[in-house]
Amino acid sequence: MKIMTGNRIAYILMLMTLLTTGCKKILDIDSTRTVGEKNMWNKLEDTRAALVGTYALTRAALVDNNAHWIYGDVRSGEFASPTRQDLKAVINNDLSASYPVMDALSNWRRWYAVVNAANIFLERAGEVRVADPRYTENNMTVDMAQMRFLRAFAYFYMARIWGDVPLIITSHDGTFENKPKDSKDRVLAWAEQEMLKAAADLPYKYSANDIQQPGNYYNEDENRWNGVLVRKLTAYAVLAHVAAWQGNYPDVASYTKFVMDNYNKGANSYISTETLCAPNGFFYEKKYNHLFGFNFDYGHQDGTFTGHLEELTLAEPVVSKSLPDIYMTKDSILSIFNEDKDERFYLDTLGRPGPERYFANFNGKYPIFSKVKVIMAATTDPSFRMFSSAVVFTRLEDITLLRAEALAVLGEREGAIVSLNTIRELRKLKAYDELVNGDLINAIFHERQRELMGEGHRWYDLIRYNRLRPNNQKFKELISRNGIYWPISPTILSQNPLLQQNPYWN
Repeated sequence: MKIMTGNRIAYILMLMTLLTTGCKKILDIDSTRTVGEKNMWNKLEDTRAALVGTYALTRAALVDNNAHWIYGDVRSGEFASPTRQDLKAVINNDLSASYPVMDALSNWRRWYAVVNAANIFLERAGEVRVADPRYTENNMTVDMAQMRFLRAFAYFYMARIWGDVPLIITSHDGTFENKPKDSKDRVLAWAEQEMLKAAADLPYKYSANDIQQPGNYYNEDENRWNGVLVRKLTAYAVLAHVAAWQGNYPDVASYTKFVMDNYNKGANSYISTETLCAPNGFFYEKKYNHLFGFNFDYGHQDGTFTGHLEELTLAEPVVSKSLPDIYMTKDSILSIFNEDKDERFYLDTLGRPGPERYFANFNGKYPIFSKVKVIMAATTDPSFRMFSSAVVFTRLEDITLLRAEALAVLGEREGAIVSLNTIRELRKLKAYDELVNGDLINAIFHERQRELMGEGHRWYDLIRYNRLRPNNQKFKELISRNGIYWPISPTILSQNPLLQQNPYWN
């Protein structure tokens, strides 16, 4: 997330190093603490740099080794890999296979770097409030709300990946004592309460005369913060996901209702299919419609070869790469996109694909999943393979379908259908008809599969679906034996003798 440029970058990097070096026992990072803390936490610029640093650490945790998409999309088994044996292992749920990527994805080091950075901020920001009169009480309140949320989000994300994890909410002066795992239920309950506390203090928008954040935030106008920072709608949207993972559908209905009732206050809106899939559309740069996302700004030299979905999915003719790392078979595509005139993908009466928004090269050997294709600064030149797409955790369409899921589970059928049809009609599909589309809950999860493909949701959707409809014996056993979680990296286990491997992977 590129919030600062120029000579402040070195300062941010220095601070990020300081924030992460305290986690030596959990993170395997040397704690030399070469930057004296006496020079930190004295002025407004320190809190801004620390804030930016924590967002950057969160983004890194999501995209390092393409983690967000491998966890959420590849593991679902709906994509195939032509050549990469490590991705084939993920697809086959062989998560203890010996590949560097597997070990990296089993290591929670980056997420505890986020936790540590947030812990330090929450403990030290008050010192800046005392030392620098420019750092107002409101500025500190809003900053701390963001840190609470990012720390809670880190724990929510880890609980979905590893289940039980150590809950560490103080910096211990930069070092952590070895600590056993806390139950996932306790971690999720704590994360939910922290997000609620954060939501109470967060504005709908920054530098926009919001009652909870008056004036210009850190002396920057609204455009600087547009879609960049955690805000009130972010908190409620992610709270809906936390509650859904817990199976607490009354709260899912409550949290999604808040978002649906107030999204205009946050300048959010539904997006057209063309905008969703265009190179310069939804995934390009920063936008309010990223309810919770992290942008890469190519104009600020923030494009990369790795850490984007495109690295896994794109190949010729979209970019100059002979084979994609992952692709979806034609049979799978046709079983998922099985309704006529779907703007995302359909075949006409002659068997020809409609507009190539979700898939290019459909009639080739490897259909290319091209929904997300932000090459450099939204160029369409296939000779380049540097990407700058945003990683988006949630958006309004996701929350609308999550609300449909909750209402359907709660027996509020009419409301569930209204929410489902909001998305179906947006993609030019006919209204839901049980005779055509089948069981309502099945239809909702089918629509989530289509709408959110490639956005890191599918694995978790499958788990929720199989908890509601435990008819797949293999998946049922995987859930009952906690095989839905990843193994813990041997590196982590060797650092802390109080930790034990997740039993499924023993």
